[in-house]
Amino acid sequence: MIKKYAVIVAGGSGTRLGGDLPKQFQSLNGRPVLWWSMKAFHDEDADTQIILVLNRDFVDTWKSLYDGLPEEDKILHRIASGGDSRTQSVKNGIATVPFSEDVLIAVHDAARPLVTVKMIASGWEAAKESGAAIPAVAVTDSLRRLSEEGSVAVDRKDFVAVQTPQVFKATVLKGAYETNPSAVFTDDASAVEAAGFKPVLFEGSYHNMKVTNPGDMEIANTLLNA
Repeated sequence: MIKKYAVIVAGGSGTRLGGDLPKQFQSLNGRPVLWWSMKAFHDEDADTQIILVLNRDFVDTWKSLYDGLPEEDKILHRIASGGDSRTQSVKNGIATVPFSEDVLIAVHDAARPLVTVKMIASGWEAAKESGAAIPAVAVTDSLRRLSEEGSVAVDRKDFVAVQTPQVFKATVLKGAYETNPSAVFTDDASAVEAAGFKPVLFEGSYHNMKVTNPGDMEIANTLLNA
């Protein structure tokens, strides 16, 4: 029987958004930003084990916010300490996950609170078949490649934008980080590729935006209410 673990990475400082708190703790439609990702994974399958990776300095902040939630909104989870990089934070988050072919791990950025149950289910299914699966959407903007001479137009049909959750068999993800223990990666698919494993793509969503800059919270609120 497949066991599922959702590792929600919320260890960043989120300074670009502004405010007194990192973005993952700010209120989005009356709940902390990171809570929405927890809810989506829980709604998809209440048996999924949720691990929050938090900056040590904000663990008490989260506990206070969580304690203030209505009882019906409280979702069982564990907390892991964030590291000096996203790579180290993910390693900390998956450290206690069993190394097994029957275990799937979804790594998700807390800054993407609009992930849907449908998208999560697609990720689990794709990773169960392939071992590694990442959501992607077509690029709609025109693209240019920068060089020392200036820039040159490139065909956007050759590119996709990658999102999270990125989903893997535990043996694939944990094995990838063990293969390159000192390397730092921008995402987990890069770590898996560096270890010689090719992820498949599954359909992402343009609504699965990353809350990063001022104004993004307003957009996310609008999309949630819609």
